[in-house]
Amino acid sequence: MIAWTDHLLIMPVVLPLVTGTVMLLIDERRHGLKAAINIGAIIALTGTGLALLGLANAPPTEPTATQVGVYRLGDWPVPFGIVLVVDRLAALMLVMTSVLALASVVFSLARWHRAGAHFHSLFQFLLVGLNGAFLTGDLFNLFVFFELLLAASYGLMLHGSGTARVQAGLHYIAVNLAGSLLFLIGVSLLYAVAGTLNMADLATRIPLIPASDRMLLEVGAAALGIAFLVKAGMWPLGFWLPSAYSVATPPVAAIFAILSKVGVYAVLRLSLLLFSEGDTNLAPFGQQWLLYGGMATIAFGAIGVLAAQDTARLAGFAVLISSGTVLAAIGTGHPGVTASALFYLISSTLAISAFFLLVELIERGRGPGADILAVTLEVFGEEGEVDVEAVEEVGIATPVTLAVLGLSFIGCALVLAGLPPLSGFIAKFALLTALLSTPGAEAVVSPASWALLALLIVSGLATLIAMSRAGMRVFWIPLERAVPQVRLVELAPIAALLLACAVLTVRAEPILQYVQATARSVHNPHTYVRGVLATPSEQSAPRGGDS
Repeated sequence: MIAWTDHLLIMPVVLPLVTGTVMLLIDERRHGLKAAINIGAIIALTGTGLALLGLANAPPTEPTATQVGVYRLGDWPVPFGIVLVVDRLAALMLVMTSVLALASVVFSLARWHRAGAHFHSLFQFLLVGLNGAFLTGDLFNLFVFFELLLAASYGLMLHGSGTARVQAGLHYIAVNLAGSLLFLIGVSLLYAVAGTLNMADLATRIPLIPASDRMLLEVGAAALGIAFLVKAGMWPLGFWLPSAYSVATPPVAAIFAILSKVGVYAVLRLSLLLFSEGDTNLAPFGQQWLLYGGMATIAFGAIGVLAAQDTARLAGFAVLISSGTVLAAIGTGHPGVTASALFYLISSTLAISAFFLLVELIERGRGPGADILAVTLEVFGEEGEVDVEAVEEVGIATPVTLAVLGLSFIGCALVLAGLPPLSGFIAKFALLTALLSTPGAEAVVSPASWALLALLIVSGLATLIAMSRAGMRVFWIPLERAVPQVRLVELAPIAALLLACAVLTVRAEPILQYVQATARSVHNPHTYVRGVLATPSEQSAPRGGDS
């Protein structure tokens, strides 16, 4: 097992919790001090996540060792105590959360962190819920961390006020409260049947559940799955997502890009851990629903991006395409497809977050009727005499600000549509290759795989058309507009996220090797179960009650 010689594993939960609490005690008018504390804490979280990722990916020191780190709070033995567990998948999600959080907070420094009360504290509490959801090893604490991140997201969703934001925020709260109720019902039913909520312990007990209790188990698992899929935005459960995300303030929408992936993470983790192939006659429970539901979500998202008349809603539907793609990949049940989907998840989430930040900047210099006027000009043209001098004019000087925004827009479009040379192309190509790869020489690609392959291509084409149309309306239609006033603190996070996509492209081979190892471990949950259920003498993980 990995030698966990300190309490590093609990830091992603304790650090934002303490930071958010301390900032509540600071005068709300001291925005600069709060911002400095917030950024410092997120930088520390990023370093912690990278350290955990390195430890989770380190080769085992012994032949019987596992790549799972376990932290037992209060030194209570499993399955009676609370445990935090980190493996390759959890470490990957921690790092991605910290990167998006840092970009969002830096962008908010321009003005958004002053648009409402307690922005920085709510942001840190959101990170507590996110990191805890990725690390927890039992279902009850997964529910607790879910509720914590949702409570913080309610405040951030309403941050900045405004009629549209309040209306969408109320819908967001209502839908997620319904999802939380289903979550609680599912957890209660599973506990009634299995007598435990520890995930690893559940994995060992579910195959032993008598046939008379199977129906109750299936109902509990289905309720739990629906709660996760509501958060992931799977069709038809994700109708609320584009409207809610499109009216949130830019830094909030940027960090919300990872919230849908919490539901995806929970589905991936629990579906393979509790109902893995060969462990129970329920396997593969719900796999077909994930496959076809994910494909329906991709189709719905593709139609949505084509129908979207503003760039913020376009970004919201792009979130649905991203979630649907990963859910459908999980539904195939193949480790190779799951590995490619994890690479796609990283790439698409970074690009969507950058796009949410970029939307506010490119719309800043436009009038409220610019989109309608642009559509009118495209369809009907301009009436009246043509100015000869204007026709003879070869070109005009493009302000530097618009040029930078235009290049950033092109970068987002390339990644989201899956075009070369950025990481979106590698992710889509890896997915298509994995779908066409068959385990045996005589194996035939299933019709569902062909359908998913076609949807991936069509969704990329739809995104390209929608982004091209939006780009022409913003940058190329000859409408009178003012050059937006953009600060460096706003451009830097967008550039950093797109640079991360470029790093994914340049370093694709080692990153693909990492996600392939991650997929193999997730599809073979015995390592996770063995690492969590190991006795204290067998574990080298630190104990929460001792120093």
